[in-house]
Amino acid sequence: MADINLKQVYKSFGKSEVLHGITCDISDGEFIVILGPSGCGKSTLLRLIAGLEVITKGEILIDSKVVNNLEPADRDIAMVFQNYALYPHMSVFNNMAYGLKIRKMPKEEIEKRVRNAAEILELTEFLNRKPKQLSGGQRQRVAMGRCIVREPKVFLFDEPLSNLDAKLRVQMRLEVRKLHEDLKVTSVYVTHDQVEAMTLGDRLVVMNDGYAEQIGSPMEIYEKPATRFVAGFIGSPAMNFLDVHSSSDGRQVELNEAGRLPLPGGGIGDRGEQAVILGIRPEHFELAGDSETAMHLTVDHLEILGADTLVYGHIGANKASVTVRLTDVHYFEKNHVLPLTVPSEKLHVFDKASGKRVEFE
Repeated sequence: MADINLKQVYKSFGKSEVLHGITCDISDGEFIVILGPSGCGKSTLLRLIAGLEVITKGEILIDSKVVNNLEPADRDIAMVFQNYALYPHMSVFNNMAYGLKIRKMPKEEIEKRVRNAAEILELTEFLNRKPKQLSGGQRQRVAMGRCIVREPKVFLFDEPLSNLDAKLRVQMRLEVRKLHEDLKVTSVYVTHDQVEAMTLGDRLVVMNDGYAEQIGSPMEIYEKPATRFVAGFIGSPAMNFLDVHSSSDGRQVELNEAGRLPLPGGGIGDRGEQAVILGIRPEHFELAGDSETAMHLTVDHLEILGADTLVYGHIGANKASVTVRLTDVHYFEKNHVLPLTVPSEKLHVFDKASGKRVEFE
């Protein structure tokens, strides 16, 4: 096992800079998930760690050794790809053993490692089959087994579950996490799926347009997103954003005709009245009585999901769209007005110009 250190990592393709000074320290045995939308640079960063792309500027260290100029084969890493990358003419056993045979490892040791990996991944009964005889999930386990037998210092995963159906993805998520807990190998996992990220990662690196917007634990990022982008990317349904004004003492926000909400503690401080962005997660709304601080939502339509009800509506004269998630089943007619409130500690405020989080005093 090994730690990984990224120090001001830049990557350019010609004149186009796609990574802008990424710095991150990954501890020995940690499971890090690089998360972000398509085109944000997450796969490029993984390929730099693997040695499949050449770094433009900065340093990448694996086990305290600078690997900028090392070939992939010399970095002691193993990579699981999105498309499995199995040899179709070889059996499962030979696919898993191929890399060890190339290294001219003794036959007995190859047999031992492949059998051990097959047992861990519940593939023993499939060792004599060809990839075409396996399901998608089984093929992905073979690809993982091919990495395990090498006993590398680092596992790299490049969106390994994106080709699987929804049910199989849930199952494979659990298997990936269990595999990590059993082997405790330093792992870097790339995905655009926030559910995978939240359930798998010890820490997340949230990427946006080549920048690492925030690095932290899943709950830290969910509860205290550093920017409006992170707040909107993490969470489903996505966080609601409302243009509001803070009061002159900074202790509450005014939603124009839609009501007002108190902020926790000393609010955002005595800065005078100013325009800010208020963020509210759909699951943090509560049905209110006649509270004078309630906001009033006009219902547009519902999605009744059984355990939850999603209410889509609008508030205020500008008809700002708002999504509310209520537990259990609720029925409201179109244009029904719902009084809602939110616990002050669940509110988020972002600077309108920079998009950065405004901390409460």
